[in-house]
Amino acid sequence: MRFYEFKSIQPIKPLTPQQARIANLKQQKERADKLLKAERDRQKQQRATQQIQQANKTLGSI
Repeated sequence: MRFYEFKSIQPIKPLTPQQARIANLKQQKERADKLLKAERDRQKQQRATQQIQQANKTLGSI
């Protein structure tokens, strides 16, 4: 890399209390969305497993 390709590091200003609260709420929302998606996927997988087991029972009894 050449020297001019490096950008100077800008200091990050601390967030104001209002900005920190908004950022925290956004992070909580993202975590809740991920947990909700994971739970839906788990339930979908569980239903699929039950359907397979039911199909195997039906085929086994024929």
